[in-house]
Formats: sequence, C-alpha cells, structure tokens
Amino acid sequence: MKAIVYDNYGPPKVLQLKEIEKPKPKDDEVLVKVHSVSLNSSDWEFLTGSPAYVRMWGLFKPKYKILGSDIAGKVETIGKDISEFQPGDEVFGDIMYSYGGFAEYVCVKEDLLMRKPESMTFEEIAALPQAATVALQGLRDKGQIKTGQKVLINGAGGSTGTFAVQLAKYFGAEVTGVDTAKKLDLMRSIGADHVIDYTSEDFTQNGKHYDLILDVKGTRSVFDFKRALSPKGNYVMLGGPVPRILQALFWGPLISLIESKKMGILAHNQNKKDLAFMIELFEAGKVKPVIDRCFPLKDTANALLYLGEGLALGKVVVTV
Repeated sequence: MKAIVYDNYGPPKVLQLKEIEKPKPKDDEVLVKVHSVSLNSSDWEFLTGSPAYVRMWGLFKPKYKILGSDIAGKVETIGKDISEFQPGDEVFGDIMYSYGGFAEYVCVKEDLLMRKPESMTFEEIAALPQAATVALQGLRDKGQIKTGQKVLINGAGGSTGTFAVQLAKYFGAEVTGVDTAKKLDLMRSIGADHVIDYTSEDFTQNGKHYDLILDVKGTRSVFDFKRALSPKGNYVMLGGPVPRILQALFWGPLISLIESKKMGILAHNQNKKDLAFMIELFEAGKVKPVIDRCFPLKDTANALLYLGEGLALGKVVVTV
C-alpha cells in the first residue's frame, strides 16, 4: 500500500511517499480503507518535533512513522473479536495515540471508531474529531459559556477556531473573532459579530473586556489576556509554545486565587458522546466543518506546509 512516511523530525520535505506492507488487524482491531484524513496542529508538532513535549514519544526520532489521526473510511476486514463493525461499514475516528492515517489502510482499535452518519461526507466527518471536540470542551466545559456573554476567540479563522465561533453562537454568545486580515470575511460568514485583524489592532489594549476568552493560538502572555477579561471573566488556553503553556500553568492558578478571574488550560478528553453531539448540531444546521482545501495523498507534504504556515481558512483535508 502507499503511505506517507518519515524517519526524522523536520520540515514537510522529510515526508516521503512509499510503498509499504499492508497492515493486518489484530483480534481487537479493524482494518480501515482510508478515504479522508484531516490535518491538525498535532500533525505539524509531531512532524517538526516541536514543541519539545512531543519528543516524549521519541526523543531523537519520531515514534510514529506515519502521521494523520482524524480519519474516515470503510471497514475492509475485522479481527476475530470485533462485534460492532462489518466489512463495508463507513466509519470515522481519532487515532492520535497510534496515528497512521496518511496511508491507504490503517488498523484501528474498535472502541476508537464510530459509524459515519449518512448526512456527512467523508471529508466533513474527518474534519470533526479533534478540532470540534477541543472547541466544544473549551467553551462548554472549561469555559462554562453562558447565553449573553461576550466571547473572544483568538485564532478564530483556523480549524478549531471556526468550530468555536459557530459553537459560541449556538450557545447564545456575542462573539468576537481574532485572526489575520485574510480570514475576517470567513469569520463573519460563520457568525462572528465582530472581527479583529490582530496585525492592525491589539485586542488586549483597546479597552474592551470579555466574559470568556478562548485562546487557540497560545502566543500571547497570560497577563495580556488578563487585561482583556471582565472582572469575573474566564480565560481558556487550548495549546501553544512550551514557554506560554508553562506560564499559564504557573500564573493561571495564582491569578485565579488572587482575583475573581479564572485562567486555565484545557485538558482535552476525546470521547464519543461529544462527537455524537457535534453530529447532532451538524444535522440540525447549527454547525458545519469549514474545509479550505483538499490535497491528494501524494501532496501531504504540501498540505502540512500550508497548515504550518498558518494559511488555512478552517480545516485542511487529505483524500486518499
């Protein structure tokens, strides 16, 4: 089978299209013929070996030779202990803890898969798992979003941000989206009430305050965000460079103790219940995956370069 393989950390050019042996499922696994794989920031991090914490899964060389975690496809064969799926079933899932999606076939544990709804294409459902559930948990669970709140989403034009804008509107918030100038129209089109180009306006210095800030990028100081929070506001960091994460881990709890403002980091918990909820919202017309571009498998390196340079308006998908 064809797969995108890499042996060393580095830029997208280290990726190679190779012919490798087709995997065989274990007793508790399903062999999936991959149709679509959406890209996430985690793919870029594990490709480049940065931030440093990703090297816990391989200090000098990557543990996973094939990236790609948000997959959608058809069941090809099943292990002897599989009871939920049969060959031909259309499925999707997040396989971040084993990867392997940038290939024609991948073996997946049965409990990581769900049936693809007929209402969604393979590309749409592949765009859902990580980005949508991170946005949902950041707003609803960690952020405790409420109707009527003023919510700012930093990085609102990217893969997680586009879901976050739509979810915040679903929960009844007044939404301000922050991103680059080329993404302002996109943010408006998916429901943002206000948009800010961060290259021309500093939203932490304009005197406006927000009840909830969802920080997708993690590139600003927590003290900048504290300044933009309302007196009882809540700041939720979804990820970012190690120095910013450490700063949030150290100062966030102290700020929360001293002041009425809450500042913390989301610990993402992938689960089927949240994915089912997101599918319900899609079928109700409340949320839709925003897919910027689809790349063929052979162009996965270009897809990752496009993602890594911050050019994507929403999700980027590889079709196999």
